[in-house]
Amino acid sequence: MDKAITVYTLIITVGAYIGSVFLNKRVSSPFTHPVFVSTSLIIFVLILSNVHYKDYEGTKDMLSFFLGPATVGIAVPLYQNRSILFRNIIPSFAGVIAGSMVSITATVLMLKGLHLSSELIRSMSLKTITTPMAVEVASIIHGDTILTAVFVVITGMLGAMTGPWIMNKMGIHNPLSRGLALGVQAHGIGTAQAALEGRLQAAIAGVAMGVNGIFVSIMVPIIIPWIIK
Repeated sequence: MDKAITVYTLIITVGAYIGSVFLNKRVSSPFTHPVFVSTSLIIFVLILSNVHYKDYEGTKDMLSFFLGPATVGIAVPLYQNRSILFRNIIPSFAGVIAGSMVSITATVLMLKGLHLSSELIRSMSLKTITTPMAVEVASIIHGDTILTAVFVVITGMLGAMTGPWIMNKMGIHNPLSRGLALGVQAHGIGTAQAALEGRLQAAIAGVAMGVNGIFVSIMVPIIIPWIIK
């Protein structure tokens, strides 16, 4: 029975993604982004089929297994474009650090201004780094790990959906700039979006995601107690 459910949910997942990619090619819009459409469709079908989220574990584990090689695969375009990165290493790192600091500070001050709970502020301050890192840091700063994971996923999805559209409207077409923006603000999902734009964007986004994750993991435990008093 478990294997049958895993096969069923895997078919739904792959089918939903293929269908959403087809839709996005026909109707280009932030709201037809494959991650957003496929996620919504999968949730709808699973609820309609009365399939519990725990029954999705088999499919999740299978897809996570392939995520590892895909992530390592980013090293290939990074190596091929290493000369571009080295030539722009100072402005690139400055952009990552600036983006990280602005994101953390703006988020915390905005939530604090809305008089939200300290736990919620701590949990949301980590929204721009990948889930595994965010969850670990959340436990250190006494945030809610479940809330943190939710905020990370939502941030990545919104960043991948609206990031390219916003940059197009602002006339930002430089591959280096687009890769940095997607990697810093939308982590893994943003990097996947960058890969759809080009190999250089994917390479830069991968580096930005990694550097941003390390920087935020170090800075948040230092900044949060100082801001939240």
